[in-house]
Amino acid sequence: MPPRARPLSPDDRLDQLVDVTLLLLREHGRAVTTKQIAEAAGVAEGTIFRVVDTKEELVDRAISRAFTPGAVVERLEEIDPTKPLRQRLVLMTSILQQRYRATFDLMRKVGLVKPPVHDSPEAELWRARLAELMVRVVGRDAERLTVPPQEFCHRLRLLAFAGAHPHISDGHYLEAEAVVDTVLGGLLAPFARSETVAITQDAACS
Repeated sequence: MPPRARPLSPDDRLDQLVDVTLLLLREHGRAVTTKQIAEAAGVAEGTIFRVVDTKEELVDRAISRAFTPGAVVERLEEIDPTKPLRQRLVLMTSILQQRYRATFDLMRKVGLVKPPVHDSPEAELWRARLAELMVRVVGRDAERLTVPPQEFCHRLRLLAFAGAHPHISDGHYLEAEAVVDTVLGGLLAPFARSETVAITQDAACS
């Protein structure tokens, strides 16, 4: 039997139990039991029901936490702005895709067909912070782009999401390096790109 957890305030205990429940949901899905949660948290099973009324309430809180990008934000904040642009973008994309894949796996485990609605002011703040940090990763290299950095990051995130989704990608995942190279350089060879520019200019003049 694991050692008993140290005493915590009700709010801190709930926070701990939500984290433990989320880890167990990734392994067992909704079949996880309060006994398993209690053992993993190092508490008596009755302790759970001092902070929540039902197991379902704890499960719902854990699932909601999984869609809060706190850990992603922290990791993006740690990206070294002095590294080359491509290296920064690959790291950022890797962080995003790890998050997406973990989310898709959790949704499959718990039987979710779509993410829960997050329209609270707190959720809006998280989304704004995430968008801000992505632009910050681009940094001064934004002047090298043909679109505003916000649009660049939007396209990068869309491709990262699609490349990490098991159904959208048909199981052929698009890794971070491929996502970044596609967004940075496109897929046309240099000579073909020049021809396309010329055709576009001719069409505009006609």
